[in-house]
Amino acid sequence: MRNAEFTDPRLVAVYDVECPWGRDDDFFLSMVGEPPGVRVLDFGCGTGRLALGLAAAGHVVTGVDPARACLDAARAKPGAERVTWIEGGAEVLPGRAYDVAVMTSHVAQFLVTDGEWAGALSALRRALVDGGRLAFDSRDPADRRWERWNPVDSRRRLRLPDGGEVEVWTEVTAVEGGLVHFTRHYRFPDRELRGDAVLRFRTEQELRGSLAAAGFRVERIHGGWHGEPVGAGADGELLVIAVAA
Repeated sequence: MRNAEFTDPRLVAVYDVECPWGRDDDFFLSMVGEPPGVRVLDFGCGTGRLALGLAAAGHVVTGVDPARACLDAARAKPGAERVTWIEGGAEVLPGRAYDVAVMTSHVAQFLVTDGEWAGALSALRRALVDGGRLAFDSRDPADRRWERWNPVDSRRRLRLPDGGEVEVWTEVTAVEGGLVHFTRHYRFPDRELRGDAVLRFRTEQELRGSLAAAGFRVERIHGGWHGEPVGAGADGELLVIAVAA
């Protein structure tokens, strides 16, 4: 199943264990900054980790995601009542409603086609006030991260909240142009599940061009979570902060 980690409730629980609060969340939280009360859109909010952190910091947060299973998990967490949760994609975004929009956990890379990406950027531009900021992460293709996604290096055993265990690993199945196809394997005691996915790896130049076409001005792009220049650190990221022009 395509992107099963976001649509299968059993795999959503695994995702939550695999992806606790980390330095990426610290980066985006500090980017939104202070004082409280900023109207923030978390586009592709998943199970709500960052959205809940932003709301706890006093911001007015809307979490939007097309995966109902992820939103169900988000709504069940402590503090969920502080966030407005909306099921859907770019088509549900209101106009000029937010001061900041974020796309985290490499959501940008799940927008595979040029049309999907351009449509999302246009909708995000419309959703932001003039001068509002958009921040997102996308892996730098020059880092060739997918070469480390293999059944040996990626294999790990996780303990779930219900006390059960699952063994997970990743297998890249094809690399063509900027597209990386891979399968995620989940071995539970009673069965093995799998989910297929495709990510788009865009270069810095591609990101800059698409942002300009959608009405954004790039403010800065970092290569790592501590503000390193692109290509200078070990993180292999393109951390983009742009302004709605």
